[in-house]
Amino acid sequence: MKTWILFLASLLALDANASKTIVDGSLNVDEVTQFDGTPWGIALLNDQEAIVTVKKGVAYKVNLANGKQQALSGLPEVDNRGQGGLLDVAKSPTFDEEKWVYFTYSKPTDEGAKTTLARAKLIDNGFTKWQDLLVSDSASSDSKHYGGRIAFDDKGHVFFSIGDRGVRENAQNLNNHAGSIIRLNLDGSVPADNPFVTHANIRNEIWSYGHRNPQGLFYDTDTHTLWSNEHGPRGGDEINLIRPGANYGWPIVSHGKEYWGPVSVGDGIEKDGIDNPIKVFIPSIAPSSLLRYKGMLFSNWNGDFLSTALALRHLNKVKIEQNGETTETRYLEDLDERLRSIAQDSTGALYIGTDSGKLLKITLAIETSLKKAG
Repeated sequence: MKTWILFLASLLALDANASKTIVDGSLNVDEVTQFDGTPWGIALLNDQEAIVTVKKGVAYKVNLANGKQQALSGLPEVDNRGQGGLLDVAKSPTFDEEKWVYFTYSKPTDEGAKTTLARAKLIDNGFTKWQDLLVSDSASSDSKHYGGRIAFDDKGHVFFSIGDRGVRENAQNLNNHAGSIIRLNLDGSVPADNPFVTHANIRNEIWSYGHRNPQGLFYDTDTHTLWSNEHGPRGGDEINLIRPGANYGWPIVSHGKEYWGPVSVGDGIEKDGIDNPIKVFIPSIAPSSLLRYKGMLFSNWNGDFLSTALALRHLNKVKIEQNGETTETRYLEDLDERLRSIAQDSTGALYIGTDSGKLLKITLAIETSLKKAG
């Protein structure tokens, strides 16, 4: 435990630009199925079936062996404008006993669309007992930066991310939920040990803040740590180690620049009282989902982070060294696809959703495996 604490301390202090990039093409890609729309979220029920959410507001149960799709009933109305819609889907830690499936979506309201965490029970080919667990205070006139990724810890909590909704100052305003990562009990109640639970003027659901648009979220049950990746402005995407109550700086500090010109955003790249990113992407890759690989198929990847990339259209692998330096390897660039969502099965195989509607299965190329065996 002491070694891990020292390692985390070194990560928090590292120079985020101490990194190198490698391009690799050693993966095998099979198309499982094609959707009419963007597969925003993937929840593997087991190694044979998955639930896939499509941004425009529909979800399917997919047979991963033959690609057959079964539309699922019982979903709510979503606001599908801009970056909104039906977002992430995640299988509850208690799914085998209780059948709960969790969703995030942009809920239409009179104030505007709001990032919402919900759950429902999967019974046969439909959802019942739909519950909106938190309709966040995140409405804006803009239709972007909804966040929306979901993660569970091993202590009965669910996390989900919310972007700044296109209003920068939201991320430092703790009177609303925008620009934050939220932590709730599985039933939607607020945990008694949340960092701001005793503050009358702060939203008690907030776990961390100062985020621009976190679209990747992963809880590592081995190290009991929460990780996020998020879209920065031009040149400022990040991977962050998420601590309770911590401020991640947007828009006070940033590694990115304004879209309208070569002008830095904020007051610099770091500041007292603000957590530094573990990894910064310059130029931006537009990271859209995140996991930490644990499996036998790509055994040399164990412990590395995998992020799908939209703008630079690749699968991004980041290895964090003990000294805090990072090595970045890029895969699947030849597909020229905006990669949106990612999941890993028990064999170590990966499933990736693309903005063009494909669900892909990623394994190790046969010729690469034979070379290693020889």
